[in-house]
Amino acid sequence: MISRLVAAVLLLWMLGFAWFAVSLPGPADDQMTDGIVVLTGGRGRIERGLDLIRAKRAKRMLISGVDRQVKPHELAAEYHAPLSLFDCCVDLGHEAVDTRSNAQETANWVRRYKYRSIRLVTTDWHMARARYELARMLDGEVVIVRDAVPSEPGLLALLTEYNKYVLRRVSGQMGI
Repeated sequence: MISRLVAAVLLLWMLGFAWFAVSLPGPADDQMTDGIVVLTGGRGRIERGLDLIRAKRAKRMLISGVDRQVKPHELAAEYHAPLSLFDCCVDLGHEAVDTRSNAQETANWVRRYKYRSIRLVTTDWHMARARYELARMLDGEVVIVRDAVPSEPGLLALLTEYNKYVLRRVSGQMGI
């Protein structure tokens, strides 16, 4: 009996992982949202956000998880963006250190500006967990558009992220 239960759980985990690996999301269309949120930590994320804010796809952008010592003019120089864009439309979030605190920092920012829709920019393999955490913090109050930056993750990266996602979903169901 126990061996069948273990086999069933293992089979569900494997099928879930296969689905997770083959269904990575892609970039969103050009629809407008009130805000754009970029989670730091992966190649192409900030560039994607800056392209979107330049194209006026939102009013403002939050870059969540920026090191406390990084200043707007440094990011503007690094990403070849005008400082005026940072002055008018880009907020740097310095509080987040992980995905869960990214979600909290983002939820506070969304509430401060009373936004009803945001575009979440993160890497494709990170999107499921990032969106889950953010949706939990926003309690369904805000439309979240997934805008994933394509990548080529290795098997170990996918396994690690899938396990984190599953553990967060399980702990979330338990109220942890």
